Amino acid sequence: MRLYPIALAVLLGLAACAPSQPTASTAPSKTVPSYYEARTDIGPNGEPVEIKAIKTAYLNERTMRTTVPYNGPEGAGTIVVDPYARVLYYVQDGGMAERYGVAVGAAGKNFAGEGTIARKATWPSWTPTANMVSSQPELYGPLKGGMKGGLDNPLGSRALYLYQNGRDTYYRIHGTLDPSSVGKATSAGCIRMFNQDIMDMFERVPNGTRVKVRTQAESVRYEGPVVESPEGYALPVNQAPVSEAAAFGASPVESAYRG
Repeated sequence: MRLYPIALAVLLGLAACAPSQPTASTAPSKTVPSYYEARTDIGPNGEPVEIKAIKTAYLNERTMRTTVPYNGPEGAGTIVVDPYARVLYYVQDGGMAERYGVAVGAAGKNFAGEGTIARKATWPSWTPTANMVSSQPELYGPLKGGMKGGLDNPLGSRALYLYQNGRDTYYRIHGTLDPSSVGKATSAGCIRMFNQDIMDMFERVPNGTRVKVRTQAESVRYEGPVVESPEGYALPVNQAPVSEAAAFGASPVESAYRG
């Protein structure tokens, strides 16, 4: 069945793990780190795919990949997802971790606890769940056979699939069509990263890797309460300007997540 552009846009906007609309912004005059520059990848059919550089407007202290001290109890080799502070840690030896900014949608806070990466995919396809198809057949029926991977797929360039006790949790860590969303709470989606960041993790993270997804209480314990900046980024209260903390409040319950 052929989908006209407007209909397809509606479907993807409602789909789990779907992208939000890009936010227009003017990039400041600074240099893009080499790991966020444009690159050529091999697409799902073996064709070259050009991945654009991340705009400097989307890069800040909360979104950029960086090595930081890690104060959680998890050991080296563990992925720790904090959907409330909107960061992901890849724990390293010596009390350090690589921290990545992530975008978090409604699906990103539907799971907490532990699991393992049991499947990895390059340029993954996306398929609506049976429940989505049965509840809204006019929207998801045309896509029940799946949407092929590629630059127009909401899962982006790579995906890591979280399983628990051998069963798919439907929790995904994946790329994104909308790099402007990274670091923000979005209307839909799982855990989304810059395509360059998920590609980096994909090469380093083996199947069987332990994943810990924090609860809100755990987020406050290890990250402290956060407030949301006017641009939509989650900022630790102790790093936010006094005016922002006062405007949004410092209550861990009210300000730790706005999704």
